[in-house]
Amino acid sequence: MEIVEAIVTDATTLAVLFIEAVVLAVITGATLLATGRMLGLATVPGSARMERSRRIWLDYARWLVAGLTLQIGADILESSIAPTWHAIAQLGAIALIRTFLNYFLERDIREVSELADRHRAAE
Repeated sequence: MEIVEAIVTDATTLAVLFIEAVVLAVITGATLLATGRMLGLATVPGSARMERSRRIWLDYARWLVAGLTLQIGADILESSIAPTWHAIAQLGAIALIRTFLNYFLERDIREVSELADRHRAAE
């Protein structure tokens, strides 16, 4: 039984590490892309700059939501092998914070998208 437990613990640890590497790649890539796109706005006329910067921000926020969602999955996996109640409480607090960040990012994305749709419909 201890062997099976060790195998499951090792597999979970590897899965968490893999997910965290994917999150690192997603958020780093999205940050680099957004930064490059924002720098590219220097050549855009002022009238179009606001709409394009809003689109860049929305795209970036979507990637952050994806990263946070994956990170919450890693937290859930990690909590399944947490050895102490203290470790579980820490993971729970981290997961709660990430869940709230995810919620508010998704809400902001929805509100900005609706505002942009109304703005386009008014034109």
